[in-house]
Amino acid sequence: MKEIKVTTIGEILFDVFKGEKKPGGSSLNVSLHLHQQGIKTHFISAVGNDENGKELIEYLEKQDFTTQFIQQSALPTSTVTVELDDKKQATYTINKPVAWDDIELTDDLIRLVKDADVFVYCSLTCRSEKSRKTIYELLEHANLKIFDINLRAPHYEIETLKHLLAKADILKINEDELDYLKMVISLPDEENEMLKMLSKRFQLKLICLTLGDKGAKVFYNNEFYSHPGYPVKVVDTVGAGDSFLATFIAGYLQNLDFPTILDRACKVGAFVASQAGANPDYLDHLLK
Repeated sequence: MKEIKVTTIGEILFDVFKGEKKPGGSSLNVSLHLHQQGIKTHFISAVGNDENGKELIEYLEKQDFTTQFIQQSALPTSTVTVELDDKKQATYTINKPVAWDDIELTDDLIRLVKDADVFVYCSLTCRSEKSRKTIYELLEHANLKIFDINLRAPHYEIETLKHLLAKADILKINEDELDYLKMVISLPDEENEMLKMLSKRFQLKLICLTLGDKGAKVFYNNEFYSHPGYPVKVVDTVGAGDSFLATFIAGYLQNLDFPTILDRACKVGAFVASQAGANPDYLDHLLK
């Protein structure tokens, strides 16, 4: 059986919770969860020539995760201040400029993306001109393109989002992000009709809508599939959506049916929300 290969691009950083720091970044989280689930994954990003950068590279090496395509930048390694509200929902203060704003396009990256079955990208990494240009060019060489819209105010512009949507085959979006698109590109009021129009307007093959503690929904081939989610006691929501997306991608690439894919993805996302930080280990039984 042919080995599945995924390439991701995006943020690598330390999430800082009241002085305690944990490795994170949505793109890194997706990559590590794919790796944990046995999917060969390469991650494109950048760290600074500083202590935080060294610690992140050492952390990934301990996870037996390749750091070959993580560049070194003159800009500092990214840190993000995370604050949790009464419902343990996270808000983020994302410093700028940082190393992942400075990802340089190289021939090696183009070859890597061409060779991958899937290329996963998000909007946050496109906030700076240099990394945005790199992603735009890599999208021209990608096979299956998965867009995790990942809106983090104020780090996005609608024209950039339209370009990224137009290049995508698969879109992962949450309720708040869908409401934003409804407002700026005039989508219908009813949720299913929103997804239908969004799919048609940007020629999306599949849309996966995450609904927080209410589960998730897929629109594919003019049909809807849904899962009610798993109730858990939330410790923090950091990385829950990223683990959901990684599990969804893994199931999709393994040609599982959508009810099974959604069940697995909701199960893993709920488990991660019940743990501290974005990248806890989880037992094999979660994916059975």
